[in-house]
Amino acid sequence: MDTERDTRPVNNENSPAPRERFYRRERQSIPAAREFTKAALKDWGVPEATYGDVLLCVSELATNALVHGVPPGRGFRLCLLPYGDGVLRVEVHDSGDGEPRVVPSEGESGRGLLLVSTVADKWGVAERDPGKIVWCEFGPAVREGRPQVQKA
Repeated sequence: MDTERDTRPVNNENSPAPRERFYRRERQSIPAAREFTKAALKDWGVPEATYGDVLLCVSELATNALVHGVPPGRGFRLCLLPYGDGVLRVEVHDSGDGEPRVVPSEGESGRGLLLVSTVADKWGVAERDPGKIVWCEFGPAVREGRPQVQKA
């Protein structure tokens, strides 16, 4: 498992305050996480035309946490971290075992991380005790409202 830790400072004069929220292990948590993210993006002045990729990744990461990473009686945490350099980092923390990986799928399910790896600039997994953090990042294009982000 990739144990890369993000050491960039948040809450500096060039970036808005991070947002985070805990969600219970229930289906309603996925649309609630999208709405929470949409409200944060709006508050931060991100152009609405660029919300799609971020909301898609929030949905996929939250769904993966719910289905694969959250044991009964537990939940997951969604963290939205805006950095002063125009990067937005989305993190989903869960307490489950396993190592998420991209698995091409022919069926209607199983493509979540494939989608994330396609639309986000970067993504990865970090250790957490217990569990893991699955994250993705979007570069300055999200804040500038360009329809396509440059791949890292």
